[in-house]
Amino acid sequence: MRQDGKLDYLELPGGAIEAVKTFYGAAFGWTFTDYGPRYAAFDEGLEGGFDADEAKATRAPLPVLYAHDLEAMLARVESAGGTILAPIYAFPGGRRFHFRDPAGTELAVWSER
Repeated sequence: MRQDGKLDYLELPGGAIEAVKTFYGAAFGWTFTDYGPRYAAFDEGLEGGFDADEAKATRAPLPVLYAHDLEAMLARVESAGGTILAPIYAFPGGRRFHFRDPAGTELAVWSER
């Protein structure tokens, strides 16, 4: 069961997505669900995905937390001193926002609704 504020998903840079999928499949036996030509999701103990969007190619891994009430969680993040980098937006599967913590790490929070 998904819980508020718990690490729920990990997005990694995908680069050459087919090569990445081949590597993780051969090395670790991972399987993937493709969401278009530039995104492949995995569920290997922790759900996650490889994002091959060229605009994000040099980006660091993106930890994604969960929230039942996305608006309330955004308010909590702001109140605690987080900097909102991307306000709530829709994506296939739900909605999310991105923020930076006081150490400078970018994270996201998502919800199905």
